[in-house]
Amino acid sequence: MPLHPTSRRPRGSWLARGLALAALAFVALAPVAAQRGVHPISGRVFALPMGVQGAAWLDRREREDEEDPDLAMRLIRVQRGATVADLGAGSGYFTTRLARAVGAAGRVYAVDIQQGMLDLLQKAAARERLTNIVPVLGAIDDPRLPAESLDLVLMVDVYHEFSAPQTMLQHIRRALKPGGRLVLLEYRAEDPDVPILPEHKMTKAQVKLEVEHEGFTQQRVYDDLPRQHLIIFTRP
Repeated sequence: MPLHPTSRRPRGSWLARGLALAALAFVALAPVAAQRGVHPISGRVFALPMGVQGAAWLDRREREDEEDPDLAMRLIRVQRGATVADLGAGSGYFTTRLARAVGAAGRVYAVDIQQGMLDLLQKAAARERLTNIVPVLGAIDDPRLPAESLDLVLMVDVYHEFSAPQTMLQHIRRALKPGGRLVLLEYRAEDPDVPILPEHKMTKAQVKLEVEHEGFTQQRVYDDLPRQHLIIFTRP
């Protein structure tokens, strides 16, 4: 996730709040800064993940306008009764939307590598009385999802932070049912007006190159969102 405010014209208290969150996130990441790597296929430098101290950034009110999550959900077309995973779920911003979309007959695996994020997510689920969410503490190279069990895996502003993206994609491919979908949302690196740090953006070409290399087939690219690509792949 990005580590600084995304509003192009921040105002007063929001600017101060954004800078404070950015500082917290940076402090959380400082011990792992030396672990950054480079993708062997695309040459892309991996971004650092956001620490739980910056979780308030994920639930900011401005995100509705900056990302239009409701439009994203309409474009993804989540099916009632589906079994899906929110990979890099964070505090549950999209997890709860997925849980409502799949309904009581469906299931959402909410995967994160930080227990603190999963704790926040479970509190959000309890507030909304959602009982179809399964929290999963993943590893940096393994989401720990059951094989051939998923209709959909969603990653929102997450993939660019993976330190072992090839291994993760291989595990995701095994977790999807044949024909299952992998959906990525990533900030548009092609657009200099998207106010996100460069390492937290990706081009459509980068996403296609890296994901198809691991055995997926790109099906569709949407550029309807304010700042992000929405890219859909399938497992053959």
